[in-house]
Amino acid sequence: MLIPNDADINAQGGYHGNALQAASVKEHLQIAQMLIQRGAAVNARSRLYGNALHAASEGGHLEITQMLIQNGADINAPGGFYGNALHAASATGHQDIAEMLIQKGADINSFQAASVPEDLLFTEMPLQNGAKRKRSLSDQ
Repeated sequence: MLIPNDADINAQGGYHGNALQAASVKEHLQIAQMLIQRGAAVNARSRLYGNALHAASEGGHLEITQMLIQNGADINAPGGFYGNALHAASATGHQDIAEMLIQKGADINSFQAASVPEDLLFTEMPLQNGAKRKRSLSDQ
């Protein structure tokens, strides 16, 4: 892939927000690595995906998710459709990524309540990893 010397590697625009987010969504690990080596901002945000980590987590792309974290991606950064990377992985059924994010320090207390039966696994997972359960009025 050729990138002109004067190209803005962090330019925003298009459907995916920026080049690193597009590479993360499409699971192009080598392109994502090259972009980071050339100075792509791993925490750059867009409206649709939040940041590249959100995009990779939503897509179930474990290798890219790991690479982004190793290069300084903020695990708890807010944004995107799902709110953060943990929510994105959980809502799209990627338990391996959700568990890895928790192991790497994702804030399990920011986990949103499950809204459909398929999400029950992901509601219990944070509790098993130490999330605090809020008391309801019926608990009093």
